[in-house]
Amino acid sequence: MIINRRLFLNLTAGASAAATGVAVVPEAKAQSGRGRRETQVGCLIDTTACIGCRKCEEACNNANRLPRPDKPFTDKTALRKRRRPDQDRFTVINSYAGSPSPDKTSRPETFVKFQCMHCLDPSCVSACIVGALTVTKHGAVVYDKGKCIGCRYCMVACPFQIPAYEYDNPLTPRVRKCTFCTGSKGAESPRPACAGACPTEAIVFGKRSRLLALARSKQKRRPDRYRSQIYGEKEVGGTSWMYLVGRDPKEIDLLKLPSKAPPRLTESIQHTIFRYGAIPLLLYSTLAGVMWFNKRKKNGAEPPAEPAPEKPTEEATGNKAEAETKTETKTEAKAGTKTKTETETGDEESP
Repeated sequence: MIINRRLFLNLTAGASAAATGVAVVPEAKAQSGRGRRETQVGCLIDTTACIGCRKCEEACNNANRLPRPDKPFTDKTALRKRRRPDQDRFTVINSYAGSPSPDKTSRPETFVKFQCMHCLDPSCVSACIVGALTVTKHGAVVYDKGKCIGCRYCMVACPFQIPAYEYDNPLTPRVRKCTFCTGSKGAESPRPACAGACPTEAIVFGKRSRLLALARSKQKRRPDRYRSQIYGEKEVGGTSWMYLVGRDPKEIDLLKLPSKAPPRLTESIQHTIFRYGAIPLLLYSTLAGVMWFNKRKKNGAEPPAEPAPEKPTEEATGNKAEAETKTETKTEAKAGTKTKTETETGDEESP
């Protein structure tokens, strides 16, 4: 049975409605890479040898059948912009002012290639909740569009900001990135087209262990050219793509990252929290507490008190006093009139 994205969403909605409250988090398929040590492949980029010809960009474009750019790949003005891989280009080269190494001061620019680093312990794979991103036995991080639900957690998780999303495709959007040229299903051994197209061998493909040995050999032979750091050897747990540099990596947009892979921290927290259903238990306990508090408050509530009489204002008090004075005056006048009448009557009756 083939499950597409929409069928998956329907099944998920039904499962959510029937859920009992116990959350289950699948074990992440990203591991530290120790089990793949014998089959792990990679690429070594020598930034001191890159000439910015963009042959790798063109080879990548052809191999992945990506849209052709507006300007030809022979146009080097594109190198002056700070570009990032996106949905239409899986690899880019940027130019940075300054010589690539101390022994090449005659060269005014340093060219650096960027693509998916294919981490040994990838954060994107760990963050994917449906297993749309996986790691092959050769170390390539591959994507299955049939499983993807478009949550884009992989984009947030990636420390290198590589995965791109097809925002202009509202019906069947995909997450796009370098596939390491492993084929549509990722079952084949990587054969990166960019490495084969490089005329200066600035990109070398092979077993990761041999690439590290090659990098150290170059550093030992030419300490005047290369820095001691092999970028990607330890960053975020290690990457399949590594760099030999002759200048500070931060100057050429190679991010400074910790050596510990992020999934080692996030997965340990997730598994600890969800293993015993802590989240549902906490949620239902909170709801029960709120219900108990509201019920207790309702049962113990006192009847509403009658509103206190309003205190008369000075104006009202003055008006009342004036009215009482007028009433008394009228009463006295009436009483006086009555007395006068009685007196007059008495005088008429007397002989």
